Amino acid sequence: MADEDDKINGTTGGFTSAGLKAEETALVLPAFDVAAALEIGQIAFEIATNRGINPAIEVRIGEWIVFHASLPGTNSENDWWMGRKARVVLLTGHSSMHERVLAEETNIDWFAKHGVAEEQYAIHGGGLPLIVKDEGFKGILLVSGLPQVEDHLLGVEVLTEFLARKGELI
Repeated sequence: MADEDDKINGTTGGFTSAGLKAEETALVLPAFDVAAALEIGQIAFEIATNRGINPAIEVRIGEWIVFHASLPGTNSENDWWMGRKARVVLLTGHSSMHERVLAEETNIDWFAKHGVAEEQYAIHGGGLPLIVKDEGFKGILLVSGLPQVEDHLLGVEVLTEFLARKGELI
């Protein structure tokens, strides 16, 4: 069992589905519109470039891509990954990392459970739901190009910074 635990922690950062749901609750936005989507994208771009990391970044309102940046070293494959992660978030309303961890915790075939093809859906970190207070799910922040745990953690950091700039406490 220890080897299996190490394998899961190695690919999913030791996250739990309960912890990831709590994270989604903590990252609820006060409002979300085109200006907010662009600001979230700019924050992600600033953090990435300041660190010298090069992911692809998208912010969507529903399925509409409002912000997209492909940093040096990314390519069209990153867009394919972001599309697959986006479909997971659109289907479930939860982060793509949450869905991966939940599938591992419950030992289910996520794709069979949802009746979808793996070629079109990716339960890999980097797709985060944008949930608005008193409104629910409104959009998606997507990061691709880093290891999946880092994709997810960058997204969390971006949303935390966005909320801090809005005076929201986490």
